[in-house]
Amino acid sequence: MTQQLKTPVAETTRPVAPLPFAMTTPMRVARIGLKARDAETLAEYYRDVVGLREMSRRGASIVLGAGDRELMEIEQFSAARADDPRSAGLYHTAFLLPTRGDLARWSRRAIDKQLPVAGASDHDVSEAIYLTDPEGNGIEIYSDRPHEKWQWNGDRVKMGTEALDVRGLLDVIKTEGGEWTGAPQNTVVGHVHLRVGNAHEAETFWHTELGLETVQTYGDRAVFMSTGRYHHHIAANAWQSAGAGKRDADRTGLAWVELEDTRGGNDSSFVDPWGNVVNTIKTKA
Repeated sequence: MTQQLKTPVAETTRPVAPLPFAMTTPMRVARIGLKARDAETLAEYYRDVVGLREMSRRGASIVLGAGDRELMEIEQFSAARADDPRSAGLYHTAFLLPTRGDLARWSRRAIDKQLPVAGASDHDVSEAIYLTDPEGNGIEIYSDRPHEKWQWNGDRVKMGTEALDVRGLLDVIKTEGGEWTGAPQNTVVGHVHLRVGNAHEAETFWHTELGLETVQTYGDRAVFMSTGRYHHHIAANAWQSAGAGKRDADRTGLAWVELEDTRGGNDSSFVDPWGNVVNTIKTKA
């Protein structure tokens, strides 16, 4: 993430991109809740780095989003202990930008501001850049390739991990122009990746309780699940947290994940075997 290219052309007016494919499926991620020792500082990070905007305040919580959509709620929890990456909890929150051009403009700004980046990958189905927020929560900023071009082998989607072609990504700016001015309308939480004690148990939980389908696995330590043949709405791994028990309630990090469900029924709340809270809200297709 250190390449230097020519200054992008002046900002142009672009039409609002459609809602991403990830949000057209029967169940999809709506919002993520975090607990923070310093909610103000953390919210400022997500405003400045991710490009979210403050939408409201609810008691001790700060609500952030993009356009007219709430995406994140950060709760002040001053007495919390720091999250432990060896325990169950949040691996990363993945913010899905509507277009590849949006990711290019975000990347240009990240380079110019010399933001500390944890990784940058081409996953075949998407292009992604990874960061870590001030309280240790993982973040992914990504854009999807057209879902019609994803490669499937039956019910398994091809997802790899290769180095991101940053220069090729930035070349999009030469054609589209523009500068990053914040997360655009129809930015969403495309997926949430969790830490769990056992990936097989997580798979069973999400299949049985939420009706998700497995679209890929990596050995016995990671599973990727979705509805509607998205590449994944939820992932769960035990890469660092194998054998972990229930999550300590007084830790910073994940408070809850909220999903939209178009399949009927009532709003519900679930708790996975490690104490990760999952709320569902019923919505129209």
